[in-house]
Amino acid sequence: MRTLTRIFAFGSAALIVSGSVLAASKHDPAAELAKVLEGRVAGAPVTCINLPQVQSSRVIDHTAIVYDFGSTIYVNYPRGGADSLSSDDILVTKTPGTQLCKMDIVRMVDRSVGFPKGFVSLGPFIPYKRPAAAK
Repeated sequence: MRTLTRIFAFGSAALIVSGSVLAASKHDPAAELAKVLEGRVAGAPVTCINLPQVQSSRVIDHTAIVYDFGSTIYVNYPRGGADSLSSDDILVTKTPGTQLCKMDIVRMVDRSVGFPKGFVSLGPFIPYKRPAAAK
């Protein structure tokens, strides 16, 4: 009986540790952003991006919003409220035109219940492109 208890305790501890390691690696915002930017070079920040050209966007938890333009990825590190960014939230923007600009407000809505959760104030957009291939 004692041996079974030890085996169960060891197995439970192994599951907890492996689950913690998996959860940590799954939710590491710095690693996630590094993977998105891998092989790309940062350009000079711009104040606005053209929304109709955005192919997709995603949130890097507590860090940034990434806007994919195909060959160029723009990363925005919000000036205020970045700690509340969550990939589970829906981003809502209201712009008077077709551009999303520095200092615009992006509101976050909880995906599961549909209630407003907060907002962030955008910073400059940093473009990241793949370097041109050497000839």
